[in-house]
Amino acid sequence: MTLPKFIITMDGYFRLGMVNLHKHLLKPGDQCIGGGYYTFDFVSNRIILDRESYDYGAPRWHLLETLKVPATYRGLQIIYRYDDDLHDDLNISEELNIEYYD
Repeated sequence: MTLPKFIITMDGYFRLGMVNLHKHLLKPGDQCIGGGYYTFDFVSNRIILDRESYDYGAPRWHLLETLKVPATYRGLQIIYRYDDDLHDDLNISEELNIEYYD
């Protein structure tokens, strides 16, 4: 069963897609530093990320300075929602440099 999942790699790549397993988003040589699930909020132009990958855990955003995002998502704000009551939502678009790629 495919679900909307995302990963981030040690090289800063943000990948998302409808896959069975998070590892299906990896390319040869990638080192995954977390992942989770996504939804699009078209009303407020956001990609909402949440939860965590069973295999790779929650995204370790603190390891990155720049997030490399597919150019398709230019103009969308990226928000990560923690699954606890301890953390506020993390606005990735404000916390990290965003670099778009084709």
